[in-house]
Amino acid sequence: MLNVFWNSGPYVATMIFIVGIIWRYKYDRYGWTSRSSQIYESKLLRIGSPMFHVGILMALGGHFMGLVIPASFTEKIGVQERQYHIVAVAMGSIAAVMVTFGMLILIYRRRTVLRVFQVTTKLDKLMYLVLGTLVGLGVYNTIGVNLLNLPGKYPDGYNYRETVSVWFRSIATFNPRAELMMEAPLTFQLHALASMALISIIPITRLVHIFSAPIGYLSRPYLVYRHRSARKSRRGWEPTKVR
Repeated sequence: MLNVFWNSGPYVATMIFIVGIIWRYKYDRYGWTSRSSQIYESKLLRIGSPMFHVGILMALGGHFMGLVIPASFTEKIGVQERQYHIVAVAMGSIAAVMVTFGMLILIYRRRTVLRVFQVTTKLDKLMYLVLGTLVGLGVYNTIGVNLLNLPGKYPDGYNYRETVSVWFRSIATFNPRAELMMEAPLTFQLHALASMALISIIPITRLVHIFSAPIGYLSRPYLVYRHRSARKSRRGWEPTKVR
C-alpha cells in the first residue's frame, strides 16, 4: 500500500494543483491575491514578513540543491559529501530559524490583532496548519536530525541524497522508486507528505499569489509624478490674460 502511495501520490498532488490553478484563474481571477492586511497592522508585518519570505527562498534554494542536483555531480566538481553536508546544515539552519521566527510573528500578529483576525478565513487557518507542519518537520530534519542527531542513529547526519533525492528525481522522470522513500526516516517521509498536501491546497488558498509575479512592471513605461510645489496654486479660477 505504501509503495503505491509513494509511486502515485506526487502525481495526484500535481494533478490537483494543475486543475485547481486552472479553475481558480478561470472562475476567481479577481480573488487571485494574498489579501494583504497591512492596512490593519504594519509594525509586526514589517518584521515577520521579510524574515519569513527570505527564509523560504533560502530553504527552496537548499531543496533545489539537495533534491535536483545529484551527489555525483557535486563530487565531480570537487565538493565532497562531508563538505556539502556542513554547508547544507549551516545554511539550512539559518533558513530554519528565519522561517520559524518569521512565521511565529505572522501567526501571533494574525491571532492578537483583532482586525487581522477578523479577516482570517477557514482556508487561511488550513494553510497555516499545513505550512506550519511542513516547516516544523523541515526544521526538525535539518537541526534535530542532521545537526543535533536527536534520534541517535545518524552521528554524521542522514544522507537524504541517497534515498529521498533519488526518489524525487525518479518521480520527475516518470520512473518512481518507492522503495527508496520507504527507507528514509519517518520525519522525512512526513515532510514529503506535508509537501504534497501543501501543493494540493495552493490553488484554494492565498498561497496562489506566489504565481503572480509582476513581470509586466519590467516593460511598463515610467510614471511621471509632479510635486505640488512645482506650480503655485491659487484659490478659485485663475484670470486669463487679455490681449
